[in-house]
Amino acid sequence: MGHGVTVPKAAPRQPLGGLALLGWVVGAAAAFILLFFLITAVLRQMPDPIGPRADLFVEGARMTLQLTLVSGVIGLVIGVVVGIMRTSSLWLVRAPASVFIWLIRGTPLLVQILFVYNALPPLLKAIGVNLELNEFWSAVIALALNVGAYNAEVIRAGILAIPRGQGEAARSLGLSGGQTMRTVVLPQALRVVVPPLVNNLVALLKDSSLASSIALLELTLAGSRVSSETFQPVPVLTTVACVYLALTTVMTLFTDQLERRVKIATR
Repeated sequence: MGHGVTVPKAAPRQPLGGLALLGWVVGAAAAFILLFFLITAVLRQMPDPIGPRADLFVEGARMTLQLTLVSGVIGLVIGVVVGIMRTSSLWLVRAPASVFIWLIRGTPLLVQILFVYNALPPLLKAIGVNLELNEFWSAVIALALNVGAYNAEVIRAGILAIPRGQGEAARSLGLSGGQTMRTVVLPQALRVVVPPLVNNLVALLKDSSLASSIALLELTLAGSRVSSETFQPVPVLTTVACVYLALTTVMTLFTDQLERRVKIATR
């Protein structure tokens, strides 16, 4: 999963209104609910092998979206924490973050998913931690760690884009380093990096197809099962591709809208 980290220079910013953000969230949720109604209605009208199995495709699409949102939120938290650690002046804080990013970015996502599902529970059990992970949470952990590593580099670049003088001015007013990061630097950095972060989220939706490798019934596995049952891969895989395209299109429309709102708020 390759993502560029191109961050514009910071500028003086005004906060994005909470009501505007809430309206965006409600609008996005309503759009996806409507989209699923449309997908269900269209697929049920299609001839065999799609129509009779429309509910399986919809269930897979719903799992794909759920997997994307849960792992995306966790990945954002991971990205913020690791990104801040990467900017620390303390080697003991910076080194673990650098190693984490090196490991995640240097190994395939498929291997990471298989490792979390098959190898992580036995490793934890060997040190006395009895943790059972089902397919969903194994995929969530792997995807969240993966996108979190890429988010961390984006957020680090955003933090470095904030003029150093702002942090120095905050500390001269008596704020601690942590308070300066939390109240002055990080809010501005997050607004700067909205475009690459939302690009990572859209890429995550497509990367979630790899969860089929551990038998999680998301959209790709649903299509694979129907294709195996009917021996008609062309209509089945075309349908899967169209559903992915619908999901990514709606997500891109709303993430683009969020970017525009952030730009307006920062003028």
